[in-house]
Order: sequence, then structure tokens, then C-alpha cells
Amino acid sequence: MSELKIKNQDKTELFERTPVPAAVRKMVIPTIISSLIMIIYNLADTYFVGMLNDPIQNAAVTLVAPLMLAFNAVNNLFGVGTSSMMSRALGRHDEETVRRSSAVGFYCTICAAALFSLGSILFRTNLLHLLGAEENTITATAGYMKWTVCWGAVPAILNVVMAYMVRSEGATLHASIGTISGCVLNMILDPLFILPWGLNMGAEGAGLATFLGNTAACCYFFVLLFVRREHTYVSISPKYFTLDKKIILGICAVGIPASIQNLLNVTSMTLLNNFSASFGSDVVASMGIAQKINMVPMNLFFGLSQGILPLIGYNYANGNHRRMKDTVFYAMKLCLCLVITVSVGYFVFAGSLIRLFMNNDVIVSYGTHFLRAMCLQLPFMCVDFLAVGVFQSTGMGEKALIFAILRKVIFEIPALFILNKLFPLYGLPYAQVTSEMLLAFIAVIVLIRLFKHMEKDKKIADATNG
Repeated sequence: MSELKIKNQDKTELFERTPVPAAVRKMVIPTIISSLIMIIYNLADTYFVGMLNDPIQNAAVTLVAPLMLAFNAVNNLFGVGTSSMMSRALGRHDEETVRRSSAVGFYCTICAAALFSLGSILFRTNLLHLLGAEENTITATAGYMKWTVCWGAVPAILNVVMAYMVRSEGATLHASIGTISGCVLNMILDPLFILPWGLNMGAEGAGLATFLGNTAACCYFFVLLFVRREHTYVSISPKYFTLDKKIILGICAVGIPASIQNLLNVTSMTLLNNFSASFGSDVVASMGIAQKINMVPMNLFFGLSQGILPLIGYNYANGNHRRMKDTVFYAMKLCLCLVITVSVGYFVFAGSLIRLFMNNDVIVSYGTHFLRAMCLQLPFMCVDFLAVGVFQSTGMGEKALIFAILRKVIFEIPALFILNKLFPLYGLPYAQVTSEMLLAFIAVIVLIRLFKHMEKDKKIADATNG
């Protein structure tokens, strides 16, 4: 028996027979650790730029955030779409489709990221104004955008997609090491590039550190795939690239809805920043700091939900719906316990947390209100993320798309206009709370109906086979 087949048997043991709590822990712990490092990395730019005590520099990081969030449109198209396709193919023991899907995802990612980079260079001035940059913030915003987006789109997007592909066959530890390596380098370089005792580049220095960190992460994954080329079904070899309709449609069925979801996230964040910008740079900086702090628990349960996707997709394709259901509900209990604890802590210590990033009484006052409002959404968002994760991992892209439209188009964006009209400025952070609360209620109903439908189909299939 080949060594590759033996490795595949090890994966089968994890996906099919390891007790659900143990399997979930093995899949999600490296992903959560990676998410924790990414949280620190995401906060590092805000923290070190905040040390300059210059709201304009902090506003630059905040204003570019929607454009960097737009990277997730490509990440999800070829990361979520490809990894879902790969996990389901593994569940069917179709190794050839795994190889071809990974090659398609890899080369399409490079092309899409290069187009993203080219577009940001050609339309830079228009993008800056669209993001809400004004006369006093446009220079700093352009400097940060140059490194993170114009030159940094390809490594930023590619390292995330490659992590998805590696994780899809159960190698969560290697996926996390790759992500962590780039984050650690970024954090080491941040103070050197940003602060006056170093290169004194301000927000632009933060962007340069991000670019170099993402490039290092890509290098790790290239080395990993070369070293493990005899022990993995993940392939970036051009010979496996294909335009096979089944593979392209399989990736796009999950990836396009996930991509649209993130484009809608960008739209709502851009609207929020534009509403905030009308109240001045202090408000923009406060909103940005509160958003970054609130990303800590969000990244934790996002990491948890992403960590279990291969487990869900594999067991769905393998017909083990009971194990799939147990995985989802165990992860949900774990996630809710964590996020409720964090939400209470955030609400109580909001002011102190904001002051860690900028010791400015005006910004602390605004930021405290924003963070307390934002943390109320976290338990509901936990349920929503897990529900969407189930749809993505099982190939039910249309349900994920419906949830994305409900979240942003039907609930959140109208709430931004209505709440800002009723409660100028202070109503803005409650728009997402309203959206996530309504969506969580719908998510619970849809998941219950989905599992009942699976059980019914299983009984019919068993009766037919019997």
C-alpha cells in the first residue's frame, strides 16, 4: 500500500470514527490559535498606529478596511468554494477531483487577485473618495492602501486560499502555522516601520509590514506543498488544472454566494464609514478601534466555524448525517459559551479597552458607546456563522446567498439609514445588532428543518435499500 493511501486512512479515522468532541477539538484548536494570532495581528496595526496619538493616521487604517475586507470576496470564491469541493470529494474517496479542484482554485486565485491589484492601481483616486477619505486623511489613506491593496492583494489573498486548501484534508495545524508565520513577521515589523524611533512611516509603515507578512505566509505554503508533495492530495501543478464543468460549477456553487456575502459586507462597512466620516475623524477613529476590538471574539468563532467545515462536508458527502449534526451542535454549544463570556466582559470594560489603543478622552467616549453596542450582536452572529458554514460545507450555496442578502440588503443596510435618522451617530452600531438578531432566529428554524429533512431522506433510503 502506498504511503499516500496510508495517509488517507489516517484522515478517514479522523473524519469518520474519532469521537465528535475529540474530532472537533483536533480540527478547531489549531484554527482557533491561528485566529488568536490573527486577532493580535489585526490589532497590531491599530495599536502601533494609535501610539502616534494621531486620529488621522488611525482613520487611514479604518478607511481602507472595507477594501481589505473585499479580499474575502476572492478568498471565499476560491477558498471556501474549493475547500468545500475538496472535502466532499474526499468524503466520496474521489482523490482525482481533490487534486484538480485544488489546482483550479490556486490558478484562478492568482488571476483574480492580480486583477484586484491592477484595478486598485488604475482607479486609486476614485477608490479613496469612495472609501470616505477627505482632504485631511487622503494622504495617509493612500499610503496604507498602496502596500496592503495595490501591491499586496496577491499575497494577502493567495495565502488565505492556500490555507483553506491545506485545511480541507484535515491538515489544520499546517494551515495555522502558515497563517501564523505571516502574522508574527507583521507584528515584529510594525513598530519598526510605524513609530518615530524606527522608519517613522506611520500608517504606510503598517501597510508595508502587512505586505511582507503575507508574502512570508505564501512562501511557507509553497515550501510545505513541495515537501509534502508525496503525502497530500492538494496540488498546484499546472497539469491538474482543468476547465471541467463539474469542478468549476462545484466550486462556484459555494464560492459565488460566499463571495457575494463578503461584497455585501464591504458595502455595509463602506456605508458605515461614510456615515461616521460625516461626524469627523475622531468618530471614524473611534469606530475603527471598536470594530477591531470586536473582531477578537468574531475571529474566534469564525475560526471555530471554519475549522469544522471539512468535518461537516466530509460526513455529509459520506452520508453520515448523524455525525454531521452532532458536530454542528457541539460546535455551537462550545462557541456560545465562549462568546457570551467575552460579550459580558466587553460591555463592562469597554472604556478601558478603547483607552488601550488611544488615550484620548473624546475617542474613548465615542468608542465605549460603539463597543458596547457591537458586543451585543456576538451571540447571535455565532449562530449565524455556523449556519452559513453548514450551507457552504454541504454545497448548499443558494441558502448561504439567501442569508447574505437577508443579513445586509434586507436587514442591516436599511437599519443603518433608519437608526442614523432616528438617533444620529449613536444609532449606527445597533444596525448590525438588529440584523444578526433577526437572522439568528431564522438560522435556528432553517437548521432544524434541514436536519429533519436529512433524517427523512435517510429513512427513505434505508427502506428502499432494505
